[in-house]
Amino acid sequence: MNVLNEYNAKLTTAEEAVKVVKSGDWVDYVTNVCFPSLLDEALSNRKDELFDVKVRGNLIFGPIQIVEKDPTREHFCYNSWHCSAYERKLSDRGLCNYIPMVFRDCTEYYRVFLTVNVAMMAVPPMDKHGYFNLSCATGVAKGILEKADVVILEVNENLPVIYGAFDECIHISEVNYVVEGDHPPLPEFPIEESTAEDEAIANAILPYIKDGAALQLGIGTMPNVIGRKIAESDIKDLSMHTELCSDAYYELYAAGKITNRQKRLFPGKGLTGIVFGSKNLYDWVDRNPEVLIAPLSYVNAPEHIAQLENMVSINNCISVDLYGQVNAESAGFRQISGTGGQLDYLTGASMARGGKAFICMESTFVDKSGERHSNIIPHFNGEIITDPRSQTYFIVTEYGAVNLCGRSTWERAEGLISVAHPHFREALIREAEKQGIWRYSNKR
Repeated sequence: MNVLNEYNAKLTTAEEAVKVVKSGDWVDYVTNVCFPSLLDEALSNRKDELFDVKVRGNLIFGPIQIVEKDPTREHFCYNSWHCSAYERKLSDRGLCNYIPMVFRDCTEYYRVFLTVNVAMMAVPPMDKHGYFNLSCATGVAKGILEKADVVILEVNENLPVIYGAFDECIHISEVNYVVEGDHPPLPEFPIEESTAEDEAIANAILPYIKDGAALQLGIGTMPNVIGRKIAESDIKDLSMHTELCSDAYYELYAAGKITNRQKRLFPGKGLTGIVFGSKNLYDWVDRNPEVLIAPLSYVNAPEHIAQLENMVSINNCISVDLYGQVNAESAGFRQISGTGGQLDYLTGASMARGGKAFICMESTFVDKSGERHSNIIPHFNGEIITDPRSQTYFIVTEYGAVNLCGRSTWERAEGLISVAHPHFREALIREAEKQGIWRYSNKR
């Protein structure tokens, strides 16, 4: 069949398409700006006739109508494998459950273990060959779509087309329904103003970044601060190999810092798995031969990261204990974000020749009552451990960077206390003494 004829034969309304969803089904919304808002709205309007429909997504910026219209969760049960700020608020309201998952394994979990009755996602318009680009969701999309019993695509004319290494598109012959409609511009994510602590942390990391390094920058203010610092520095010939392509990479490219010339893996090309940020970023990645997107099963695989000389990974965390265990996703039992690819890059960067992995945080936080607390604590007691102590590399606060690789428990305690806020250091030493991880010869 001619691809345009096949497209027209499968073209329907959102209301008609979501009629395939049955009570008890597992539905997938995929990720980030490829969220199918028209289909979500149509599915939410079926609330009273559906029960126990389980929905998965991640990094969706909302609103998700099936959740907003069903506060009892009797009809729809939403789950996320990496919480956006919006999904975190849903979790706080008891309307979202977290799915523990390491990003490099995500699509393999779908292929081997999970059920997907209906997959829905937004995509750019079909090309003349009958293919839909999977755009900003390529990192996870293909494995989910392949597992689904029914695939519904929502055409969003605003999504960029991103060239792929592989698994970046789906053919009309593999699709059951296509939906069209009007969409607002893609959501943009303003860069927050940096704090004095952010600037100090970035300054502590900058001396470790060499000419020709490959960069992975995580989510949040810190990656953008690092990007700006590098853009203003003399560092040159950097490469992009990252789970998430954010505005920091666009700024580095615009400043002439990213050339990808020294990459051993896809030389001359920046590689990513997912994309979201500003309109400038979306315009930059759109049909840009210098940017490639691929499944996170490839991008985040430690054996691939390890091929990049001087690989530098920079991510954030919430707290660290004196043993070097890292919590990057919860406050007590409250889910903040997710494991994501942090552990992938800790592993891969540590394997790479000249590689380094940095986990950053401010040394303290202030609670709602105005009381200040240390983010370096004696030991965890309920928080989720994102990174085991056996894989922790550099820990960075505004007071400096310490390398925990190969360090004993007393060396770790000494190093971490040295970058704790001065107000809490004596108390942490007393706790380290109680735990048997402080030597009397240690510096105070």
